Amino acid sequence: MEITNVKTKFLIMSDTHGEDIPQASHIAFDVAIHCGDITVESKMGEFRNALEQLQRIQAPLKIIIPGNHDFTMDVPTFRNHLAPIIDHLDQALVKSEYGDYGEARQIFDDMKAEGIHLLFEGTHRFELSNGALLSVYASPFTPSPHGSWDFHYQTQQHQFDIPKGVDVVVTHTPPRGILDYTCERERAGCRNLFGAVARAQPKLHCFGHIHAGWGAKLATWRPHISETPSHFADIDNGKSAIIETRTGLINTKSDTITSAQIKSDRRNFLKDQGYVATSHGADDEHPLREGQTLFVNAAVQGITSELPTHPAWVVDIDLPRRP
Repeated sequence: MEITNVKTKFLIMSDTHGEDIPQASHIAFDVAIHCGDITVESKMGEFRNALEQLQRIQAPLKIIIPGNHDFTMDVPTFRNHLAPIIDHLDQALVKSEYGDYGEARQIFDDMKAEGIHLLFEGTHRFELSNGALLSVYASPFTPSPHGSWDFHYQTQQHQFDIPKGVDVVVTHTPPRGILDYTCERERAGCRNLFGAVARAQPKLHCFGHIHAGWGAKLATWRPHISETPSHFADIDNGKSAIIETRTGLINTKSDTITSAQIKSDRRNFLKDQGYVATSHGADDEHPLREGQTLFVNAAVQGITSELPTHPAWVVDIDLPRRP
């Protein structure tokens, strides 16, 4: 019988903010994905350091999108912000720290021969070395009440044109209602993004931005998607599964001595291992089926001393074999 799918291994991370990029150096990956905020201050030194680390990951294809901290990659907005004050700045110093307009983008574009691809808004297709075809919809944009910052848009005013049948969606912002709780327990994801993902139903949607939302969820869609989709109406939570979340790793007032120890042991294990693995191929216990999407918030930088760093995600899914 002809095999039409290829099991494909992904290394997924986001929000490393100038710190060490997870390597999982003993594993060979088919694809590595960084969902944005590779820097803290968008300085050229941060980008160059990140590129050096990305090169060391054992993956023939490495996909990166910018995040809101990587602001020099949003060239028109960066230029507009500097225009009113540029005459009052030490321009040589600005250039040495942040580069020329477009320079940060260029150093990534120069690495395409090394398999490093910096993606912006749109759909992209790749032929993988394992024989699979991969289609990716990428978007670096995040919602903002004012929409005046880099890669930001005013809330609900950006349309994500995700095509039906795309394999993987890579965004910086989470969709509304999925792994998007802030520290204040407020939803910070984008409704329009959720709606676009609900209609397209990709195999995998990975993102970051909301560090407190780190985790993964295998979501099952309801048979008929609402005209205005929401996580309340259009996900069948009874047939969905939480794989792991940050809240399952940190201690709470309700923890017993036993449950606190279990969490501590799990944190220590993940710290030593450096990643969380989840596999959803046809031969796995929980295969990814049509009508399901695996959501992954891969923000690496933590928000508490108890869990200062979140592990990266190692994800296996089936992709179509190329002809």
